[in-house]
Amino acid sequence: MYTYRHLFDFTQEIFLAIGCPPKDAKLAAEVLLEADLRGVDSHGVARLSGYVRLWEAGRINPTPNMRIVHETPSTATVDGDGGLGLVIAPKAMDIAIEKAEKVGTGWVSVRNSNHFGIAGYHAMEALSSDMIGMAMTNASPLVAPTHSIDRMLGTNPIAVAVPTKKQPPFVADFATASAANGKLEILQRKEKKAPVGWIQTAEGDDTDNANELKDGGALLPLGSDLVHGSHKGYALAAIVDIFSAVLSGANYGPWVPPFVAFLNPPADPVGKGIGHFLGAMRIDAFRPADEFKENMDRWIETFRAAKTKKGEKAVLIPGDPEREMTDIRLKEGIPLLQPVAEDLEKLGKKFGIKF
Repeated sequence: MYTYRHLFDFTQEIFLAIGCPPKDAKLAAEVLLEADLRGVDSHGVARLSGYVRLWEAGRINPTPNMRIVHETPSTATVDGDGGLGLVIAPKAMDIAIEKAEKVGTGWVSVRNSNHFGIAGYHAMEALSSDMIGMAMTNASPLVAPTHSIDRMLGTNPIAVAVPTKKQPPFVADFATASAANGKLEILQRKEKKAPVGWIQTAEGDDTDNANELKDGGALLPLGSDLVHGSHKGYALAAIVDIFSAVLSGANYGPWVPPFVAFLNPPADPVGKGIGHFLGAMRIDAFRPADEFKENMDRWIETFRAAKTKKGEKAVLIPGDPEREMTDIRLKEGIPLLQPVAEDLEKLGKKFGIKF
């Protein structure tokens, strides 16, 4: 087990070592460690060396000149100048919140960015301002659309955070694929098989091989197959791609640059970097905030009281497992798989930072 503070300090030092300004290094570490706290281990410090490799390949700018390239009172398009998505996305969300404060809602589409960590972090930024937050991003093409064997879309997550009065906030954060690629990476490190329905072979057949992507396979959309609604997962992923990239001028579909540094971005880009879409909606732009939050409490309490199947646990509200995991990990520490710990130790040695 590793304490949050230990991993935070180490991560911040690594971001400083690659040239990030102190405020950006702190912000990037905070976003990355939020994933580990919430139990989304696939998007936390396990990815730290991946960001460093992208920087070494010249694909991450540690000191970006982020700028608004187009805007209206309620919208903006932001160019991230190749910066860390961990830094660009929260700053873009700040713009959305600022616009919402003035005119009720704020929407920001981002281009020329990189992987932004967990979507939930960015959506939750809006909660303290009595706003509903939304965040989504496109990602490396690993998912085949329904009926296809071609990798055309990323795992393209969607997150929505809704404030409450006494109850914990409602926070939905999910991939639009049957599983995020990071979950496959965890299975690979544990040398375990993948559940059938997560991935298909290069020929389109079902497989439980967690390494199938390396042999030309593809992840499946949410729903896994047509009978179980994969066309809906495909549609959700497409919406994220359009809002995040077609709208902003980022790369979309199969042109999205890969997260891994050993693969080069497509030689014929259709935009700049990867894209995000962030939004904030002021509650009192629709009804009095207290009234809404009281009703959200009642909504949550009603769903928690729903009758369960025999032998099943109580109904959960989106955000419950992550909140409970955060409490546990702040007290007991954050576990790391041995390969991840070894990777971080090597990374520390590279920069002369003790892990």
